[in-house]
Amino acid sequence: MIPYIRRAAGLCLVLLVALLVNAARVMIIEAGELDESPANRRIAIARYGQPRGTIEVDGRPVTGSRDSGQQLRYERTYTQGPLYAPVTGYASQTYGTTLLENAQDSVLAGTDPMLAPLPFWNDVSRARNPGGTVLTTIRASMQEAAYRGLEGKRGAVAAIEPSTGKILTLVSSPSYDPGVLSGTGREVKDAWARLNTSPHQPMLNRALRQTYPPGSTFKIVTAAAALDAGVVRDVDAPTDTPDPFVLPGTRQVLPNEAKGCADASLAYAIQWSCNTVMAGLGVKVGLSGMLDTVGGFGFNDAGLRVPSWVAKSNFDREMSDDQLALSSIGQFDTTATPLQMALVAAAVANNGEIAAPHLVDRTTTSGGRTVDTTGRSSYRQAMRPSTATQLQRLMVKAVEEGTGTNAAIPDAIVGGKTGTAQHGFGNTGTPYAWFIAWAQARDSAQPAVAVAVVIEDAEASRTDISGGGSAAPIARAVMAEALRLEAAGRGRP
Repeated sequence: MIPYIRRAAGLCLVLLVALLVNAARVMIIEAGELDESPANRRIAIARYGQPRGTIEVDGRPVTGSRDSGQQLRYERTYTQGPLYAPVTGYASQTYGTTLLENAQDSVLAGTDPMLAPLPFWNDVSRARNPGGTVLTTIRASMQEAAYRGLEGKRGAVAAIEPSTGKILTLVSSPSYDPGVLSGTGREVKDAWARLNTSPHQPMLNRALRQTYPPGSTFKIVTAAAALDAGVVRDVDAPTDTPDPFVLPGTRQVLPNEAKGCADASLAYAIQWSCNTVMAGLGVKVGLSGMLDTVGGFGFNDAGLRVPSWVAKSNFDREMSDDQLALSSIGQFDTTATPLQMALVAAAVANNGEIAAPHLVDRTTTSGGRTVDTTGRSSYRQAMRPSTATQLQRLMVKAVEEGTGTNAAIPDAIVGGKTGTAQHGFGNTGTPYAWFIAWAQARDSAQPAVAVAVVIEDAEASRTDISGGGSAAPIARAVMAEALRLEAAGRGRP
């Protein structure tokens, strides 16, 4: 009898070991594959089984969560959704996440190990922490000023604090309410189809992910290249540029909207936006020199994150001289995002250096403990400090006495550059209106803001749209609000 009992016990032990080995195989070796299986609903149920963390602007949440009573319990809600959609993106149970909802998903969903009270706590307990909080750098009143200024027109506004790289404003218009995509079901699918088929493209983040020909605003980059390369040594001296100017190797004449551009100085060319002078200077600098400068400003960088990804702004690496001339005035294949052109203005304002642009100031646990802080870092040295100083003077003159007078703010130093970019087949499309600028209070040690505005407005006639007329007033409103906030922060009324 005893031998049989021993054999039965041995068999049970073997079966027990086999069960333990199989359990270990499932939990350790196959766990990742099972977790990622589309058939595994437990991951989605756990993900939406608790409220998502909040995204805040000026200390106030602009996102929340709603108990739907469904299996995927909590749906995302948005306060002033269209206003902040270019910042937050959407968090949808059907279509996933975008923008900050995507870039900060682990914090907001509570899966980031840094949210745990103790190291390795999540690995041991297999618990999910409450969603954390993402505090943005956006200033609410500036965001609202930009949104009101666009008034539903197709376009975008990006504003940055030059000294720190904090993104203060990020507006894309027309916009949409991310909340309509939060849940599941027919209504969500219908909203998705409606938004994606709209000719106005409300879900396109024009501030970060749409590139436009920058037109004459790009002349600031070309001016920096000419000064850094020594092609121009005196901004007030004649540049030996003819008018009419024939593009090199062609019979095509490059026109000027401004008068008096023949042999004009760099200062005059920036003040009144002379195409011929800036195209000629770009050719004199040469393709290699221009590529060095545009790279310093961030063009051709496909890796920029803020932390959401940013579309690459383009300056062709291979061109003939006639193409280089057109590229040097922001035409041909040169394209830029509004954020990129805000960085151009910020580089001038910040003595040639571009601080790394960022949207997140810090992240915290649900209880307020800081998890991570975005420190200041340098992104590029776009030009020599002496070059930036000269361009500051030229941009100020363009606002005080040139094409940018609509951006002037009382008791402030404002530097700006207008742009009206041609596009479409044969340049028959309605021009895009651009304006880039920076502003500094007269009693402040450094500029408070750099801004870029672009307006597509395909319904306006060619005579009704211009950088100075359409875009500059929006830039002025945003900059005026930035100056007010800075004064309030310093205790001034």
